Amino acid sequence: MGDELGAALRQHQPAFGLELTERQIERLGNYHELVREHNPLLHLVAPCSAEEFAVRHILESLTLLDFLPDGARFADVGTGAGLPAIPCLLVREDLSAVLIESKEKKARYLEEAANRLGIEARAETVNKQFEEARELELSFVTCRALDKFTEKLPRLIKWAKGRPMLLFGGKALGDALINQKLKFTERLLPMSEQRYLFAVSKAGSPVKLPPRAPRAIRFHK
Repeated sequence: MGDELGAALRQHQPAFGLELTERQIERLGNYHELVREHNPLLHLVAPCSAEEFAVRHILESLTLLDFLPDGARFADVGTGAGLPAIPCLLVREDLSAVLIESKEKKARYLEEAANRLGIEARAETVNKQFEEARELELSFVTCRALDKFTEKLPRLIKWAKGRPMLLFGGKALGDALINQKLKFTERLLPMSEQRYLFAVSKAGSPVKLPPRAPRAIRFHK
């Protein structure tokens, strides 16, 4: 299964403007195995092939890296399997994240995953509803699969306190952002016809999207 995931990452990464190293691909393969190990009990992601996991979960998550400057610390709200945060932490060791997950069993899985993947010093797990997670030092907020996302969006915006938000979703999320009178920039995710990354910066002004040119991601040893 690891070979299938690696092959899929190598095949499809050009569409995402990525040039992953073999070491990065190995680490992402270890993460995939952890998700597969815990998925039957915790239902972290819908059943899928290694190729679909590579594209839909890993490569889509890594589109965040275009927006995260060196040393950024971000919150991943409703992270579940650790998406999008864990893939980003695995390929860029300058980043750190707060993984906010309200379900206790999933929070325990996240702590185990961080330890087994060697990112425990940069991945803090908070087992609370995001509204209850306070006094966090963050520079960005991201969210990919929060339950009832559009319904909770007003509370998420308030909780973010003006921090830039990087939100994954479909057209319904874009409509919800418009209803909140927020200005944002959207990027259609590669290899998708209906999934977007919406970037909202401080004070509701749009984030300028970087060009999608292929580039290497630095792996800090």
